[in-house]
Amino acid sequence: MSSVKLCSVKLNDGFFMPMLGFGTSAPNKVAKSEVEEAVMKAIDVGYRHFDSAYLYLNEEEIGRAIQKKIADGSVKREDIFYTSKVWGTFLRPELVQTSLEISLRKLQLSYVDLYLIHIPIPLKPGEELFPKDEHGELIFDTVDLCATWEAMEKCKDSGLAKSIGVSNFNHKQLERILDKPSLKYKPVCNQVECQPYLNQSKLLEFCKSQDIVLTAYAALGSNSGKEWLSKNNPVLLEDPVLSAIAARHRRTPAQVALRYQLQRGVVALAKSFNEERIRENFQALDFQLTPEDMESLDSLNRNIRYFVDPLVL
Repeated sequence: MSSVKLCSVKLNDGFFMPMLGFGTSAPNKVAKSEVEEAVMKAIDVGYRHFDSAYLYLNEEEIGRAIQKKIADGSVKREDIFYTSKVWGTFLRPELVQTSLEISLRKLQLSYVDLYLIHIPIPLKPGEELFPKDEHGELIFDTVDLCATWEAMEKCKDSGLAKSIGVSNFNHKQLERILDKPSLKYKPVCNQVECQPYLNQSKLLEFCKSQDIVLTAYAALGSNSGKEWLSKNNPVLLEDPVLSAIAARHRRTPAQVALRYQLQRGVVALAKSFNEERIRENFQALDFQLTPEDMESLDSLNRNIRYFVDPLVL
């Protein structure tokens, strides 16, 4: 059996997605070479699911890391599950495949395993990240999501992407695609911020009812130096409930936060460029939380977002 199927979830199109992934978004202060080294270390540790995007500007480095580990015999291409995303400047239907082809050239790959709509709005080059109307309200509905989704379906039909999905979509935006006349492929997943302070229980319930996998980014909270992050939130990994559960299991708070998602059926993205933490986070696959632990973690939900706008990375 391919290692991709181990500790994996079966998607609604029949492909398998590893439940624990390695996130690669990084602040500008992190050198691109560090991302390349981290991906190679993650492959050595056992990660097979890697999440990036056109926007992250690091797919060339990730591609080099994957090619090096294929060349040294550590993995085969079919062992790797790679996710990329089309950014808002490419959401016009005629540009969706172009964006994917740019990513593939950087990656030195012939296909991605999963291609996501990064955000459910279009952006013009140079436009602000979170455009607002004259009343200061975020603009959500300035793109024909159905036409964009048809372009995503063509990427799947062409073999450039095995599976297709979305990111940062809410319930209503998902329904716009699901209710589309002549829908050919449902989204296989919706990637959103999800952590114990924002457990997304209602969205998770809806996604499960539609056989759509929820993927959690910022699963460990976030304290990295990005301008769109809230600066005043509590540090998730210092939460006393999380820390007490970790102590009982002789685990780290990060391992518990990741394990919480896995036991809910949520795919979790772990991000670190520190070799010891890369290894520790992967060990979230090696233990079980009790039902009482899960209830305690559920009770931490406070609807706190680390990414301050609902259209996030």
